[in-house]
Amino acid sequence: MSDDKPPSVNTQQAIYQEQEKVPVAREERDKDKAARDYQKTKPKAATMRVKVHSPFREYFDGDVFSITAENTTGQFDVLPRHHNFITLLSPCNLVLRTVNNDNKTTIKISGGIMHVKADRIIIFLDI
Repeated sequence: MSDDKPPSVNTQQAIYQEQEKVPVAREERDKDKAARDYQKTKPKAATMRVKVHSPFREYFDGDVFSITAENTTGQFDVLPRHHNFITLLSPCNLVLRTVNNDNKTTIKISGGIMHVKADRIIIFLDI
């Protein structure tokens, strides 16, 4: 028999805290750099038409390279040529990385529905 004990609670907390130290800003910078690099190689292929709206307001309508959102399983990204799907969005910051001017639009949402089909994305908020 082995005398190996499972890690203590303090050890597990230390491991978890170490994993949490990866800065989110660095991850965002990496995503932005990847978007710029991909756009340089294939500018026409890197577009998706996105419309974000609620019953009484339009928040965004334009071309983007990627979308970052969150549902009940966690954070996810949608890139050009993504498979078709529908998901319920959780409260999060919806990040839209635009194609034309190397910036991103962030919209704080309380939930919604995202429909992705053939590089056209519709996001319904406040429903």
